[in-house]
Amino acid sequence: LVSLETLFVFTFQTGHTTGPSLNNDKLYKFAYSAEVYVDRVKASLQKSAGYRISSGVDVNLLWRNPDNDDDQLIKIAIKDVQVESVSERPADKNIFKGKSTEKIIGKEYLEALQKPIVLELVRGKVKTFYSYQNEPGFTQNIKRGLASLFQVQLHSGSSSEVDISGKCNTTYHVRQDQVTKIKDLDSCEREKKGFTSHNRILDVGTKGTSATVYMLEDSFIKSIKAEENYVFLLNYRRKTGSKIVSKQRLELKSVQAGLGLIAAKQVASVIKTLDPNYVAMPLEAEPVKSECKKCPSLSEHWQSIREHMHPDKLSKAEAAKSFLSFIQNIRKATKEDILKIIRSENKEFLPQIVDAVTSAQTPESLEAILEFLDFKDASTSILQERFLYACGFASHPSETLLKSLTETFKGDVANEEIRETLVIVMGALVRKFCDRGGCKLPAVMEAKRLILNRLEKAKKDDNVQMYLLALKNALLPEAIPVLLKYAESGEGPISSLAATALQRYDPSFLTKEVKETMNRIYHQTRKVHEKTVRTTAAAIILNSNPSYMEVKNILLSIGELPMEMNKYMLSMIQDILHFEMPASKTVRKVLKDMRAHNYDRFSKMGSSSAYTGYITRGPDVSSTYSLDILYSGSGILRRSNMNIHVFDRNAELHAIQVVIEAQGLESIIAATPDEGEENLDSFAGMSAILFDFQLRPVTFFQGYGDLMSKMLSATGDPMNVVKGLVLLTDYLQEIQLQSGPTASAEFLGGLAIDISGGMEFSLWYRESKTNVKNRVAVFIAGNTEVDSFFMKTGMESTLEAETALDFISTVQFSQYPFLVCMQMDRVDSPFRAHVTKYESLPSGRRYTARKGKAATLAGNEYPLHKENSNMCKRVFGSKSDSAGSWF
Repeated sequence: LVSLETLFVFTFQTGHTTGPSLNNDKLYKFAYSAEVYVDRVKASLQKSAGYRISSGVDVNLLWRNPDNDDDQLIKIAIKDVQVESVSERPADKNIFKGKSTEKIIGKEYLEALQKPIVLELVRGKVKTFYSYQNEPGFTQNIKRGLASLFQVQLHSGSSSEVDISGKCNTTYHVRQDQVTKIKDLDSCEREKKGFTSHNRILDVGTKGTSATVYMLEDSFIKSIKAEENYVFLLNYRRKTGSKIVSKQRLELKSVQAGLGLIAAKQVASVIKTLDPNYVAMPLEAEPVKSECKKCPSLSEHWQSIREHMHPDKLSKAEAAKSFLSFIQNIRKATKEDILKIIRSENKEFLPQIVDAVTSAQTPESLEAILEFLDFKDASTSILQERFLYACGFASHPSETLLKSLTETFKGDVANEEIRETLVIVMGALVRKFCDRGGCKLPAVMEAKRLILNRLEKAKKDDNVQMYLLALKNALLPEAIPVLLKYAESGEGPISSLAATALQRYDPSFLTKEVKETMNRIYHQTRKVHEKTVRTTAAAIILNSNPSYMEVKNILLSIGELPMEMNKYMLSMIQDILHFEMPASKTVRKVLKDMRAHNYDRFSKMGSSSAYTGYITRGPDVSSTYSLDILYSGSGILRRSNMNIHVFDRNAELHAIQVVIEAQGLESIIAATPDEGEENLDSFAGMSAILFDFQLRPVTFFQGYGDLMSKMLSATGDPMNVVKGLVLLTDYLQEIQLQSGPTASAEFLGGLAIDISGGMEFSLWYRESKTNVKNRVAVFIAGNTEVDSFFMKTGMESTLEAETALDFISTVQFSQYPFLVCMQMDRVDSPFRAHVTKYESLPSGRRYTARKGKAATLAGNEYPLHKENSNMCKRVFGSKSDSAGSWF
């Protein structure tokens, strides 16, 4: 037997070599294996999808620099390649059964894989990687993965290294006969492909680790084991996740007599002598992607899903599923293919196509949709609006998109509502860019300047509101002084809109000046304000770390306010206490003072209320609902506000807000308006926020004449606020595995949504009702895949659910105090989840293992305060089934 001293040596001798040093005239024979596993995060690897490539590896020294023992050339050749499944399976489920390696990999690829490579190692690090230029990228990367294992440092410490993963920060720990190399995958500098969702809650959490262990024996190498792990978890449902594990193992089996060294002074001479076709190449992986040979065309795919995209089916999970698959195919399509479908479809399906094409967010899809839409044509305003809303929900908007919208806004826009929506969407995109550090981009700077400059010059109330809505989405810190001015000095809807825009800012932005202005508005120290603006100002104060005196002054004001506002403010204070909001400690301190906390103050009559509760409290995310409703003294709705927030420890998402506002309706029941509201125009409308994006408000009626005509022509049908398909989660990451193959993790979440709302009003029965209907269907698809040149292996996860949430507020004002019943109901919700692991060969041979579960989440009526429950019993006890209604 050859003694260990003649083996492949990693020596620690000072003044000799600090990296691997091979003996002259020897051939070192290794056994090599590379394994890939894909599975659920917590699953054991025994039943994972995946494969194993195993081979022999021959290594010999070609040349050593006569002036420097630490500079050497080694040749590495892969031999006897075998491919098999990574898990043990019966023969009928083994896709490799009965197939030779040449048949699986292909003759051309196998020959390329077995062509040797040459490494120049200097102090244990790969200085140059030599290979053949015209070789397939797939086989080249397999060799790069093997070559990267030969890079090692024999003293503890950190350094920046280049290997197949790119330039990465690497830390070595040397202890007796073991060297451990830890690679920080987050630090690797290479072109990263993919994108993430805008909001953290809707995104995917990732973690990657890489460790290589070199075992030594008597200071010599014995084996190398390397392992990479990647974990992907959907932040809002961490059960939906996946992992990729990549393992490499290199083990010395024997040492034989080999060829002698090549005599030369320079590396170039050795390479030329060996094979003039060798070229120096980067050790970093080259990008490769296998082409799909039997994939359907875009038009074929559209025809297969078309029936699920009918407007009548948009509240079904199948619609959201089809929407996501359509987006995936649009992302691979040319502009011409996309335009062909858009131009050939009828008006029923076009809005859904516009949703998908816009959500694809590729340069080709943007060019296609902008070429198709004509903003000078008012007849296609429905399609223009769907395009703009899809832009507002964009997960990773491009600067080109924002620039295009800005140019469109400056141009000729036929429909005034579309013009308004354009600038509102520009505001939403500005915020998304700024949140990601893109506030200084030219297109963003231009959009910001346009919104702020045009607001400054706006004379008409409608134009002022339009730009304020854009700022409500943009949430620019520099816009706060402008919003303060309009909140305090503006009239009616303008003042209210500016105040609600300020309410959306994080409390950290609400300076002393903001709080002083809000206090002036609430306490009316400069001018009389409407109840809606005053209550918003109070909410801002109480939500931004209020001082003891601020809370005390608000409490002392209760009793001096209009009757329903008294009740509303009491409810707000009680809600802060029962829900343990941040201000609750200060409120409790103030309540120890009997001047602020006494029976007279806390026994005020009225029907207005504010209440917050939990929808879910989970380990991943929790969600809350809040309902608050403010009436005028005559019993007519002034404002109802429904909110749903989703949050985890680090982030929050304003999932839904639906606000219905009404004013100036007292004249139709011969009631007296509240102080300061005597001259308000008759108006009712609805405003919605969906996934942090403020939509353009909808008007039910404006002015007394419009009100009367709506009453006379009433159908009782609710008015649509938003209907369509929304891309919620949009995550794609492409990963270069150290063993050579490319992997990808893609998670898409689609929402089919239909929100409508309306007001019914019966003069005969002196009753009004507001109803907000939320119909949603969700489909989430995750696909984690390793794409090798000869096969694909991966795991697909799907999750689907359908639900409906109704918020109904019924008021009977035939007596005082009037009866108010609020209801928030969710219907039974079907829920289905599936996991499919697969392995497939280009020939079509495929292995799949599928598991799934289905359940129904029981419907629920969400609790509000006990006072509301008692009132509902009275309302439905006295209610007649034949009450008349209008729209």
